Amino acid sequence: MTIKQLLIISRPRFWVYLVGPYVIALVAAGTWPDATLLILGLYLTLPANLLIYGINDIFDRATDRLNAKKQGYESLLADKSVRPIVWLIVVTNLPFLIYLGLSLPIAANLWLLVFIITGVGYSLPPIRAKARPIIDSLFNILYVAPAFAVYVAASGQLPPVIAIIAATLWCMAMHAYSAVPDIAADKASRTATVATLLGRQPTLWLCGLAYVVAAGLSYGLIGWPAIVGGIVYLSLIILSLRTTTNKQLFKLYTWFPMVNTVLGAGLFFAVLFG
Repeated sequence: MTIKQLLIISRPRFWVYLVGPYVIALVAAGTWPDATLLILGLYLTLPANLLIYGINDIFDRATDRLNAKKQGYESLLADKSVRPIVWLIVVTNLPFLIYLGLSLPIAANLWLLVFIITGVGYSLPPIRAKARPIIDSLFNILYVAPAFAVYVAASGQLPPVIAIIAATLWCMAMHAYSAVPDIAADKASRTATVATLLGRQPTLWLCGLAYVVAAGLSYGLIGWPAIVGGIVYLSLIILSLRTTTNKQLFKLYTWFPMVNTVLGAGLFFAVLFG
């Protein structure tokens, strides 16, 4: 197992989904990170992403063979790589989790536990939330759970309920949108998802509704940048609805990480100066 293969499995283009909310939570708490929070930030790079995506690749091997997305955009995990990946997940995650478990406040550790349960349980049987429609999208809260742990540890306060609801809706929309290009592959492998349950168009409309509601809730926290973000996401959904082939939709999907990154940066500055 080479470093390049390890990085491919951990999806570096998606690291921002954990690191971005972490940075925003620090700004929202109005503090600089101490040693423990710096270590948590380091954990949210390779180790945490290897945990969620490595386990995903291990238990999705059968279905991934039917998914065109795994032929270039992402990699297909070979059977011989399973054991090395398991050991690497343990070696890279366990030291961090032991240290953080002993160093973070209880409330912060509870949010970190939410991350572990949802990140692992999304793919790992018997929970395997990814094959349980609606629950699969709800489990996507894994991307903001560490940020709430940071906020609690840095500020000594629980996150605002509105922020939790808005972030959860954003996570659910992000998951549902990413599930739409996989409908054909998931149906072929008999994997039930929110997208296979509702269908292409209804799932996209549901994503748009979730983004609009999340933007409306966020307006009370950050003001007009929330509306800008809502408009951008809604525009993406409208463009997706206008596509006629899965190839066209997948091309839009490949821009999704960049859209999230740019809007995440906007949210960072909105919180910083707001």
